[in-house]
Amino acid sequence: QLQASGGGSVQAGGSLRLSCTASGRTLLTYVMGWFRQAPGKEREFVAGITWNGRRTSYADSVKGRFTMSSDNAKNTVYLRMYSLKPEDTAVYYCAASAYRSVENTALGYKYWGQGTLVTVSS
Repeated sequence: QLQASGGGSVQAGGSLRLSCTASGRTLLTYVMGWFRQAPGKEREFVAGITWNGRRTSYADSVKGRFTMSSDNAKNTVYLRMYSLKPEDTAVYYCAASAYRSVENTALGYKYWGQGTLVTVSS
């Protein structure tokens, strides 16, 4: 199971931190990812990380603004989002993958958490 939290409403330029805690079978995975889906759009990859934190990957649209990290002791990954823009508005989902490399497509992820809404106003 994956439990995501931390969404909310902020003004453009603000920041938020999303958290996702893994439990049960999801602890047997190697990679965690964040995806987002805006109204009327397809779900898109945002960031991914290996549980040991050694490898990360980011979508071009968030590079330099978002940082993903992992805390193995807490079975939790974080997505720190800075300089938020209105186009970052979406429901954000965390996901877990059994692959050993960071996948940037939804098909690479087996387990999904519930979404958390991020709204950025201009």
